[in-house]
Amino acid sequence: MAVGRAITSIVGLAFAWLVVSALPTRAAEEGGGTPNPIEHVVDQEVFRISGFKMFTKYAVLEVVAACLIVAVYIPVARRARSGEPPKGAFQNFFEALLTFVRENIAKPNFGEHDADKYVPFLWTLFLFILVCNLLGLVPYGGSPTANIYATGGLALCAFFAIHGSAIAKMGVGHYLKSMWPHLDIPIWGVCFLINLFVCLIEISGSLVKNGVLAIRLFANMLGGHSALAMVMLFILLTAKGALGLWITITISSLAGALFLNMLELLVAALQTYIFVFLTALFMSMALHPAH
Repeated sequence: MAVGRAITSIVGLAFAWLVVSALPTRAAEEGGGTPNPIEHVVDQEVFRISGFKMFTKYAVLEVVAACLIVAVYIPVARRARSGEPPKGAFQNFFEALLTFVRENIAKPNFGEHDADKYVPFLWTLFLFILVCNLLGLVPYGGSPTANIYATGGLALCAFFAIHGSAIAKMGVGHYLKSMWPHLDIPIWGVCFLINLFVCLIEISGSLVKNGVLAIRLFANMLGGHSALAMVMLFILLTAKGALGLWITITISSLAGALFLNMLELLVAALQTYIFVFLTALFMSMALHPAH
């Protein structure tokens, strides 16, 4: 009985969430404007100062994401420092996220000895991307990671972490030397050209890997939110048609949007994991070039 009530409540809340999400497009329709199916996805200017664009919706949402993380994890950190065990589902859930990153991302890539040295960066990256992804499912909100500039900034942070950690460990000279291959070819000129070619591939590959991090996250978040917006738009496009058709389209669209929302939860978590895991993998490769 309790399980049935819980499922009913979840489904009811999900449909209410979907209806509220459709309100901005509905308002545009009633106001005589043309509904924009990706208005929820694209960035929007908030205000200017002296003619310069200072804040956009995504910039504000990034600050909101950071504030949410701080509000949640400062009490968790204080409790952990005091040695108290986590109490309740709330504290256990958020501490479990940190444990997951440490045990399943940091340790497999850095080993038991070095994992704790780099896990704070991975924690910060994981939590920030996850919260930004999930903000796209909030009515009137948006996902900052659906913007290529935001994901590009995250990839740039990963780039500096990858190469900065290796330079801090080995020094600039040894790190640059590690990118130069050691091929034993008796003809010196041919050996030099091949080594140079392989070194250039290694350098360009490091740039490409970080670019792929940005593009993958951006494309997945933008595509998911755009598909959800298009499904919800079908309701308004048939609002002035036959009643039976409108009811059928509405029920079908809400059911499809509910499924897409559940899928978006999975995509938000999965893309966060992929971004952070690959960042940790690239850091480990830079720290241990011999492997």
